Amino acid sequence: MTLRDVQTARTTTAVREAGDPSAPTVVLIHGNVSSSAFFDVLIDALAADFHVLAPDFRGYGDSARATIDATRGMADLSDDVAAVLDALGVDGPVDVLGWSAGGNVALQLAIDHPQRVRRLVLEAPGSPFGFGGSTGEDGRPVADDFAGSGGGTANPQFCAALAAGDRGEEPTSPRTTLRAFYVAPGFTFAPEVEEAYLDAMLKTSVGDDVYPGDTVTSGNWPGVAPGTTGMNNALSPKYLDQSGFADLDPAPPVLWIRGDSDQIVSDTSMFDLAQLGKLGAVPGYPGEEVCPTQPMVSQVRAVLEAAGDYTEVVYEGCGHSPHLEQPERFADEVRAFLRS
Repeated sequence: MTLRDVQTARTTTAVREAGDPSAPTVVLIHGNVSSSAFFDVLIDALAADFHVLAPDFRGYGDSARATIDATRGMADLSDDVAAVLDALGVDGPVDVLGWSAGGNVALQLAIDHPQRVRRLVLEAPGSPFGFGGSTGEDGRPVADDFAGSGGGTANPQFCAALAAGDRGEEPTSPRTTLRAFYVAPGFTFAPEVEEAYLDAMLKTSVGDDVYPGDTVTSGNWPGVAPGTTGMNNALSPKYLDQSGFADLDPAPPVLWIRGDSDQIVSDTSMFDLAQLGKLGAVPGYPGEEVCPTQPMVSQVRAVLEAAGDYTEVVYEGCGHSPHLEQPERFADEVRAFLRS
């Protein structure tokens, strides 16, 4: 595996690459507050059969820092992936695997560049209707200003710890977040592996431009609404509606893999402020009738059912990162799907 900078027409993107360039290409797209380093084991597992490319988002990992235009939803990031393929001379359709928010980037790539995508693997993907501020399987907004989504929903103590390069074990530290939410309760990393993943998290550019993004105040609970720049705003339903994936003719086949103990992307997500308010963790919650929770998994399923050709696989006792928690099974199922 090599890690190199690729100068594209849009920015400078760090890309992990492995395998024979003449083999079928699979692109791995990481999630929020992470990088392609989280795919190192999976890259090794797939490199014998595929040409593997794993780019870092702008402002994440080893890529150049550049503002994410949230008003385009995931399009800034999916266009960056397309630009990497252009720069590397990868012309034909590729297989794409997206993890967490990377699943939203993968969906956007398929929507905007359908000729680029042959098959999709969605690993614990975010809802096609964004993160926070929507409800129902159709993703209808909870408030007219999409309150409860965007940059202001990130925990400020976590953001401060991330910016400071904190390697401690406080409740809101990056290390504790990695242990408690990226994987299922009880799962432990080998010490050197945990340090490598923490290194990757701490490379996230913190600010209004990248993570979590800017925010505006709202008269609706919980008092914050989305701004216009940065990752968490790009994930707001104000700007992100990927239900159009079902309108592709044809939509690419999808393998959807998720854990049954995922606390991040869930119908009862511990990162949904409405869910936290319902549990009493965020004060002033106005109740389910005013601010219902977001059924994230149900929203994913509704769009994939409308698209038609998908397979859902649920790993028992697994959290938000099946490729880390059950790596051999995950690699085997991905390989079989991409070969079919």
